[in-house]
Amino acid sequence: MKIFAIIPAYNEETTIAEVLQHTKPFVDGVIVVDDGSTDRTAEIARTAGVVVVSHVINRGLGASIGTGFATAQKLDVDAVVTLDADGQHDPAEIQKFIDAIEKGADVVIGSRMLTGFVGMPWYRRVAQILGNLVTFFLFGAWVTDSQSGFRAFTKFALGKIQIKTNRMEVSSELIAEAKRHKLALVEVPIKAIYTDYSLSKGQSFFVGIKTLLKLVLRRISQ
Repeated sequence: MKIFAIIPAYNEETTIAEVLQHTKPFVDGVIVVDDGSTDRTAEIARTAGVVVVSHVINRGLGASIGTGFATAQKLDVDAVVTLDADGQHDPAEIQKFIDAIEKGADVVIGSRMLTGFVGMPWYRRVAQILGNLVTFFLFGAWVTDSQSGFRAFTKFALGKIQIKTNRMEVSSELIAEAKRHKLALVEVPIKAIYTDYSLSKGQSFFVGIKTLLKLVLRRISQ
């Protein structure tokens, strides 16, 4: 089975090399989607010998995942795993996702809730729970960690999922799409790895409100 990692990255020159070094041993290839970075993110990724696709301007997480999916389909991969570029995920856990796919899953979500959100600040826990509730009430899809960036999708799932949002709301949208297409979705436990750097990448309150409004619009458009 041909497995590629998709890593969206925006101005991640301080972490991207280490993330790629740790990810490459666990997959057959890596796609870095450089989302209009103004630093050396793309240059460092190319030096690491991975596939790099760049947006001319910053388009957001949703657009980056969409670009990553399209690139993976062109490369005819069997499955993809998405990871954050800030070092928040442990690539050694990728095997859990592959195992779930081999057992029949179409979509796999890495859940920090299944390990008790160990190491996650309280305000992040609250945000995650609210994200779960919003995803459920808008789309009728329940998972324990709807905002997780550590996920896996089969080739079949990539052919079904339609990403219409550009930014952080994509996390809920992916789960909604899995439900809409009756894809087999499972969760696997992952650990939460937080540093001052990764915590600085989170959504503000106002960005969270914008995300909610965009999800409402996404629901209306279905």
